[in-house]
Amino acid sequence: MKRIRLGVNIDHVATVRNARGENYPDPLRAALQAEKCGAESVTIHLREDRRHINELDLKRIITKLRIPLNLEIAATKEMLKIALKRKPPFICIVPEKRKEITTEGGLNLKSNKEIVDCINKLKDAGIFCSLFIDPDIEQISIASEIGADAIEIHTGKYCDALNESIMINELENIKKSSIFAKSKGLDVHAGHGLNYKNISEIAKIEEITEEEFNNYKTLLRSHRDLPDSLKEAVSYTHLRAHETKANLVCRLLLE
Repeated sequence: MKRIRLGVNIDHVATVRNARGENYPDPLRAALQAEKCGAESVTIHLREDRRHINELDLKRIITKLRIPLNLEIAATKEMLKIALKRKPPFICIVPEKRKEITTEGGLNLKSNKEIVDCINKLKDAGIFCSLFIDPDIEQISIASEIGADAIEIHTGKYCDALNESIMINELENIKKSSIFAKSKGLDVHAGHGLNYKNISEIAKIEEITEEEFNNYKTLLRSHRDLPDSLKEAVSYTHLRAHETKANLVCRLLLE
């Protein structure tokens, strides 16, 4: 059985905190709880508008967390400076639009000077660098050419499919893209919108794997001070996971 890494995205713990105007729920606590329950990495996205995670969160989490931190950033001078200061083990470069509610699609690597510069500087600092892209052969080919270590395939269209036909078509695109990326020597990750209900078919794709870490068969449990409705919203809609089995993917920060 293949071993695939489980990563948990805790951005929207910070979203709830910021909406309340309080200092809780605490993203650091969420990160440490994910670690305690067996997650193999934690993901946070430091956005330009700081709508959820902020620099203090990043500093606190990277100081306390013992499992790898995956920091998502846009390829801007500001974010590159922060990344090189904090030096998380993993960086995923993502597209970013100020008006979007959440990341709406993958990077366009055809116009890539800023992205190439960012990759080069991150890799010079010893940081493993991945690119968040759509399941598109041309984009994957460019990712390989410009020196990325990995890609994260955007699974949003698969997760948001309105009917089974669309879902099957999107799943096939992800499978083909994963095979091609692996043939180019890229590590293949997948994420966006994945939850315990839709993960099983993604989990069957052999090329989607993280070989550095073993998989813990653990369910993540939540902050007890959050209402059930918020636990469900945070967990079901903001899971970043790479799993061997659907029942392993879990209820992110749930139960």
